[in-house]
Amino acid sequence: MVQGFSREPGTHGPLTEVTPAGLRKITWWAAAIAMGGFLFGFDTGVVSGALLYIRKDFDLDSFQQGSVVSVLLIGSVIGAMGSGRLADRWGRRRLLGTAGAVFLAGTAVAVFANGYGMLLAARIVLGLAVGTVSALVPVYLSEISPTAVRGRLLTMNQLMITVGILVAYLVNMAFSSGGHWRSMFACGAVPATILVAASLWMLPESPQWQIANGKADLARRSIASVADEATADRLVAHAQQRIKDERQSPGKGGGRRLWAPDVRPALIVGLTLAVVQQFGGINTIIYYAPTIIEKTGLSASNAIVYSVAIGVINLVMTLVAIKLVDRLGRRPMVLISLGVMAAFVFLLGLAFVAGLSSGLTLLFMVVYIAAFAGGLGPVFWTLIGEIFPPAVRAQGSGASTAVNWVSNFLVSLGFLPLAGAIGQGETFWVFAGVCVLAFLFVGRFVPETRNRDAEQIQRELNRRFGRAEPEAPSATNTP
Repeated sequence: MVQGFSREPGTHGPLTEVTPAGLRKITWWAAAIAMGGFLFGFDTGVVSGALLYIRKDFDLDSFQQGSVVSVLLIGSVIGAMGSGRLADRWGRRRLLGTAGAVFLAGTAVAVFANGYGMLLAARIVLGLAVGTVSALVPVYLSEISPTAVRGRLLTMNQLMITVGILVAYLVNMAFSSGGHWRSMFACGAVPATILVAASLWMLPESPQWQIANGKADLARRSIASVADEATADRLVAHAQQRIKDERQSPGKGGGRRLWAPDVRPALIVGLTLAVVQQFGGINTIIYYAPTIIEKTGLSASNAIVYSVAIGVINLVMTLVAIKLVDRLGRRPMVLISLGVMAAFVFLLGLAFVAGLSSGLTLLFMVVYIAAFAGGLGPVFWTLIGEIFPPAVRAQGSGASTAVNWVSNFLVSLGFLPLAGAIGQGETFWVFAGVCVLAFLFVGRFVPETRNRDAEQIQRELNRRFGRAEPEAPSATNTP
């Protein structure tokens, strides 16, 4: 549980530290904490249907529509950027519960919004919560996951994101006949309440945080509840020594640790993948799926129905990814995903430019989303929980997630104006070009992390970036 029950450096034997009952318990914890991912997905998806009716009630132009969608991302950037330091200061569990409470407050403001300005304020508050959980959930999952199933448990975050999106689409469909967009937003109070309750009464604190904050006995007790006493003693002692070395290492304090030469390759990979995940175009389709489908000639209500089908495909392919991530590996899944995404977002653009049938347009959209959900979507969140050394994991995940939200903001705000300026089809071709460049980057710089501990991952990152091996491992690269 401390740093993912990682094996000692250089060993490759079967994982034996966790008991079967312990693994079941960890899986339940992972499912509960992934409710944060559900909130992320729900708030991403619910606005797509609500926007069809908000724009009429508040008489919004295209820029205002885009800002209702994208202003949430400003709050998300702030939430993600602050999450690392707050998680290290308050603890993972307490911060997650706080984020759930903030989400409840933002939901209330959205439901009672009486105009464009109040709705924007609500979306910013919701963004603070969404940004915090999106950065913190991968960290927490990484710190409680056994190495052999780490990919599967980290991918659970993306599964809950897709479940949240699908539920949002179903909520949109349920309330679409009357145009009750306030009710659409109100449904978000249910998962937020569950997250608060789980954080207060079900989830343990991360043992890594407990050890770093002088609570080694609590950490030992927590680990022993899923393993055995000898394993608990060994992992706690190892973590204490690593933390001691880290604190004695000069020039490694605060945010500067992320820019240390041995950590910088991980930071470059994390930030680049964060940009790629958004500039590949996925959230323009998630946010604006009903709007895009309307342009094929279908009505608003039919567009919402088709968007539900898209949500189902998104969920099914994420389940496929969970099955494959610890078998096939992270790197092959991302490469295959990017290749298929590039091809089908190009074809989606061609469908609009050439005026192809609505059936083909929907087919290209569905295959593109399936490719994302089966690779880049879940594996990005897996990788940012794995590529950073334990000492900077929360800050590295926070920085990557913040850049992800900044990219999300830029793409979602600019999509409708850009599509109006150069054409919707041509805009999708821009996304196709990004996917091609990303394919080349991953092929050159992104290592395989499956069944590797933190030291092995960092060594491979340094090799791919042409860095010489240090004479001895630094405090930040001890697993």
